Amino acid sequence: MPTRRALLTSAAVLAVSLAALAQADPANAADFHRNRAAYIADIETLDAEIRGNVTSLPADRRVVVTSHDAFQYFSRDYGLEFVSPQGLSTESEASAKDVAALVRQIRERGIRAVFIENVADPRLLKQIADETGTIIGGTLYPDALSGPDGPAATFLDMMRHNATTLALALIS
Repeated sequence: MPTRRALLTSAAVLAVSLAALAQADPANAADFHRNRAAYIADIETLDAEIRGNVTSLPADRRVVVTSHDAFQYFSRDYGLEFVSPQGLSTESEASAKDVAALVRQIRERGIRAVFIENVADPRLLKQIADETGTIIGGTLYPDALSGPDGPAATFLDMMRHNATTLALALIS
């Protein structure tokens, strides 16, 4: 799962890989270093962008409903609260009791949007949205990228897409 820590840790892993690449191909070492610096700058820019998106949301709008509990890193690293009818696996079925509790929570907390995921069947979330009067805020990419022409073609694109989709739907 992507996390802010994983983004930053990838910079350290990249340094080790870079050293091996530079040793194996010294003629291109300068390019490897330049690319690493650019990628780390992209990571830092994205992290600041995500933080800005989340901090612009009022505290009571930082609750996100998704299909399953796949966004713990956004909770831990960016301060969003995620609730879902399923656990970590998209293979498990939500119980009627869990769905009823989630519907009650959406109504009590005034949650305005639910989000479908590209890796999960959207029918339950659409049903919950219909029952609670919430909107489908968009499609999130928790564990898999989109195709090359989609909104989450790379890891950083995926993170940016998810953060932007969340912020736009939660602020409205």
